[in-house]
Amino acid sequence: MSGVIESQENKDLRAAVAALGARHGRGFDRAALWSEAAKLGYLGVNLPEAYGGGGGGMAELSIVLEELGSAGCPLLMMVVSPGICGTVIARFGTEEQKRAWLPGLADGTLTMAFGITEPDAGSNSHRITTTARRDGDGWILNGRKVFISGVDIADATLIVGRTEDARTGSLKPCLFIVPRDTPGFQRSRIDMELHAAEKQFELVLDDVRLPAESLVGDEDAGLLQLFAGLNPERIMTAAFAIGMGRYALAKAVDYATTRQVWKLPIGGHQAIAHPLAQAHIELELARLMMQKAAALYDAGDDIGAGEAANMAKYAAAEACVKAVDQAVHTLGGNGLTREYGLASLITAARVARIAPVSREMILNYVSHQSLGLPKSY
Repeated sequence: MSGVIESQENKDLRAAVAALGARHGRGFDRAALWSEAAKLGYLGVNLPEAYGGGGGGMAELSIVLEELGSAGCPLLMMVVSPGICGTVIARFGTEEQKRAWLPGLADGTLTMAFGITEPDAGSNSHRITTTARRDGDGWILNGRKVFISGVDIADATLIVGRTEDARTGSLKPCLFIVPRDTPGFQRSRIDMELHAAEKQFELVLDDVRLPAESLVGDEDAGLLQLFAGLNPERIMTAAFAIGMGRYALAKAVDYATTRQVWKLPIGGHQAIAHPLAQAHIELELARLMMQKAAALYDAGDDIGAGEAANMAKYAAAEACVKAVDQAVHTLGGNGLTREYGLASLITAARVARIAPVSREMILNYVSHQSLGLPKSY
């Protein structure tokens, strides 16, 4: 199918981004790389040309993140800013919202975070308690969010709240753009063991008053709009994980090719070579599913993309964790030194297993949606 075998244009994009990543490398300056990637048109490659984007889709954006990751300089905010928020606004936003946000998201001058996770809801989006109620011409939001990336560097956060359905009285999800300095919108940094350029925050929304135009899209299309953002999130998380796995594997291969203890480099021994070959195979398989998910999403098949995106995210996370673990093991003690830069990836690699949805919830999704097995919840 299209997307599995990349077009020449996408191969050229991959090579160009790889060259950019190589210039910045593991010790990269996040702001400098973000700015350069934006100037070259890579950040907004998935956004409509009419609003300053590249006119591509998730296939192209995932290539950008994967190649930056494989060079050791992934940009996590690509997942949420152009990936989730840009996609949702491009698909469902008003003309005014598109003009206000998409050009800036595309050229990197504006950044948007995404707020869905809550302390008591976890992976159960049906338990989201952040509520939005009408107040005259506008809205008032109250609630809490947790593990929200990059809120301090984002100009606004796309918040998932719930509004009351006038007909049924039940709550339905809706998306609101909340500018960073809105009164009542408070953030506090979460102290993480994970060392990353982008910080994690807990948010409190205390009577946050928003104008009517803060609501993104149709109030009655909440779930459709929400999943329009969650599928790209899973595709981009897969790209993040595959890039990281490739980076670790390349380090291990280089070491195994040059490190000599007996009569030949250690990579000549099958106990070293076979696990690295297996890691490479699993990363390539995960990339195939990611490409399928991106192709389905870009073709407008949200249901097919949902299944493939979940599978891609699962496969990529598992492949990444195994690749990082094997890379560290290949280097032995050197794998734990700061010089080689692999030890920190042990923690980072696990993020893809946990976020934005745990592997267990993906297995639930596949068992229910793909296999038709009964639900346990």
